[in-house]
Amino acid sequence: MIQHILVLMALLSSNQNSKTVFEFNSACPIELWQVVDDVVMGGKSSGNFTLTEEGNGLFNGGVSIENNGGFSSVRLNLDSFKIGKEKAIVLDVKGDGSEFQLRIKASIYDRHSFVYNFKTSGEWETILIPLNKMTASFRGFAVNLPNFNQKQFNQLGILRSSKKNTSFQLEIKRISLK
Repeated sequence: MIQHILVLMALLSSNQNSKTVFEFNSACPIELWQVVDDVVMGGKSSGNFTLTEEGNGLFNGGVSIENNGGFSSVRLNLDSFKIGKEKAIVLDVKGDGSEFQLRIKASIYDRHSFVYNFKTSGEWETILIPLNKMTASFRGFAVNLPNFNQKQFNQLGILRSSKKNTSFQLEIKRISLK
């Protein structure tokens, strides 16, 4: 745990400039984001992704466990987003106090994603997710692959899952690499 905190402190205090993956504003192309809910597998969850009056991305909705459901997600396909010396994904968000999952794919053709769970506080915050702490997963199950160590990714997403019926809300200002 101490080592994890030291790594995060080093990343936060570094003088590296961040590289923007997606910045939300009133003129951003929100239509590039796609909501994918458990309805693709017969579930009943429903997510929405819109812009707020302030120009932030708003991912909200309800997770339903009916028909073996339990997730809602939003994703963005990218043209090979290159990673240089950056070591972490930075999320500027305001959640509802619940846990979400960041998901990236090195290639959109990969069946697995690299995932990292993060808890929100209910306030605006900056969440730092070390790339090398993102683990491989397929349909919620761990995959026996090394942690993320690629030089690019082609898809980024955020998922809210639950084992009970619940509503959720996550407001996003910016996603970047640092």
